[in-house]
Amino acid sequence: MQDKRIVVTGLGPLCPLAIGQKNFHEAQLAGKSGISKVTKFDASNFPTQIAGEVHMDMSQYFDRKELRRIDPFIQLAVAAADLALQDSGLDLDAIDRENVGVLIGSGIGGVKTWEDQSSMALKTPWRISPFTITMLSNNIAATTVSMRYGFMGPSSTTATACTTGADAIAHAYRMMQFGDAEVMLVGGSEAAVTSFSMGGFSAMRALSKRNDEPEKASRPFSASRDGFVLSEGAAVLTLETLEHAKA
Repeated sequence: MQDKRIVVTGLGPLCPLAIGQKNFHEAQLAGKSGISKVTKFDASNFPTQIAGEVHMDMSQYFDRKELRRIDPFIQLAVAAADLALQDSGLDLDAIDRENVGVLIGSGIGGVKTWEDQSSMALKTPWRISPFTITMLSNNIAATTVSMRYGFMGPSSTTATACTTGADAIAHAYRMMQFGDAEVMLVGGSEAAVTSFSMGGFSAMRALSKRNDEPEKASRPFSASRDGFVLSEGAAVLTLETLEHAKA
């Protein structure tokens, strides 16, 4: 193991609050909230009817055929990775792609796919998508990003609930210290604003019920907190060794 200095050269946040590091930073400074009423499914019968949703046109990244074969959590990861690469200024034609790895975690993976295809299995099992497994597996986000850009370094994932993204950064850091890669795209992606996920967390009584003031619902350090707020989004960082970044 070597003692290498690792630096962050690109930020790719994609969340209900904003898309892209500049917009994200400005929205934070302005004290904005990305929480609102759920629109992606009918939540009127749920005790919690608010969440953080990402509304983004993914046609700039995928054609219509691809979108049917890629779960939302993978779509978000690809878009966030693209933002992180753009922010880093890396010249993809000049770098050695064998020294670029991807490590993108997901706590729950393709839960929307699981929900849709499970329903299909109970009604018309012969219509289950042949892409089901590759749409719901946690590792597919990193795999898709690696294949999209032709990165041939390490490709892996983490799945450790709320610490998934932080663990991904730690694992990528270690990989780079051991010389497995000079550049890593690292982060996390979740797209769990679905009736199945909302129902599960509601059954645990884990979610805030401040349906009338969604922008004030997330208050983790307040004595008046009544639960967390389910949200979706992705964040990817571009990590480089200091020597690679200088070069």
